[in-house]
Amino acid sequence: MDVAIIKYNAGNIYSVNYALKRLGVSPVITADPELLSKADKVIFPGVGEAQTTMAHLQEHKLDAVIRDLKQPVLGICLGMQLMCRHSEEGDAECLGIFDTEVKRFIPHRHEDKVPHMGWNTITQVKDGLFTAQLENKFVYFVHSYYVPVNEYTAATTNYILPFSASLHKDNFYATQFHPEKSGSVGEVILRNFLKL
Repeated sequence: MDVAIIKYNAGNIYSVNYALKRLGVSPVITADPELLSKADKVIFPGVGEAQTTMAHLQEHKLDAVIRDLKQPVLGICLGMQLMCRHSEEGDAECLGIFDTEVKRFIPHRHEDKVPHMGWNTITQVKDGLFTAQLENKFVYFVHSYYVPVNEYTAATTNYILPFSASLHKDNFYATQFHPEKSGSVGEVILRNFLKL
């Protein structure tokens, strides 16, 4: 299977690469539009800031490439947020694959820490990346911005308020959490993506 990881100015690419290698897949890390278009699966990981990252994607014409992909695509963390229409982080216009906004967590109580960092459960999981056995399983999050629950929500997590732990529309899948850092549960989710 030919898996491509989108190479751009965001962290986390290499931990995704190692996670896939543990599953027996050797991905190519590339910004080449032709290689991305021809891959069986594409992963769009990310740790970084929305506005600067969108500017980088636009400068290198990767924004149009990502929107036009027809094979299964998996956005992770910032990758998921950039697939939305707009982010409050830097007031960034994003890719618009999911017609929804990315909002900043506002702490309501002293114990509400931002960023949301650590293990939390996923609920209301839907087909695609998830099976019923993944309901209420723990996955690993690190983020200060969230996507509200919306028509594309494929799994939910509650931290300060309920938010989208995962999104799905057509061939585009995304997780706010890091499957590559979520142990055996994350491995199952990555395997499910590779089987799509």
